[in-house]
Amino acid sequence: MKKFFALLAMLTVAAGLSVSVQANSGQVDKKDPYKMIQQVAEITFKRFADEQTQIRKDPNLLKSIVREELMPYINYKYAAGKVIGKHFAKTSKKDRAEFVPAFKEYLVTSYAQVFTLYNRQKVEFEPGRPLGKKKIVAVNTQVIEPGRDPIDISFKVRKSRKTNEWKAFDMVAEGVSLLDSKQAELSSLIRQKGLPYVTQMLKEKSQRNIVFKSEQG
Repeated sequence: MKKFFALLAMLTVAAGLSVSVQANSGQVDKKDPYKMIQQVAEITFKRFADEQTQIRKDPNLLKSIVREELMPYINYKYAAGKVIGKHFAKTSKKDRAEFVPAFKEYLVTSYAQVFTLYNRQKVEFEPGRPLGKKKIVAVNTQVIEPGRDPIDISFKVRKSRKTNEWKAFDMVAEGVSLLDSKQAELSSLIRQKGLPYVTQMLKEKSQRNIVFKSEQG
């Protein structure tokens, strides 16, 4: 799982450091998944770079940045539903309603911890393609690092039927799906101990402080 987050960090950090950013969150094009992925990466890591001094003093600020700049463009509700998957019928509406925000905060903490990585890799974004009537597309990218083969990362993005806006719900790194990995990781726990147990577990994991690698014991 660390590999997924490390690759995501390399992608988004690279995007933020390699592009001159003039956009803000109000200018993200949510009607074009290709533009959206690139713009969100730029905005998130422009803020990351601007607030680096404060972040070093209080790494938990990374949670706020992720929550405010990244999560509005991630369909965590859809992802949470996919994680519950085949156990849906055996869970109550109340339990599912409590699981979704816990899963969201778990993602926030997971992303924030990995964003303590700071590298200057270059990234190439796939040019936009005609969307037609597609409801799900993969936005392909490559992380370019000297001395090694390019790293292929694809963001799966889904179009809302209600708003016609796009949000990301999965990342596929080198052919392996992050969402599938999370589903496999949590599915057995949901089956064995129930959704409320997993919800509480995620809440506890979400409370962990963000720590830079050099400060870890």
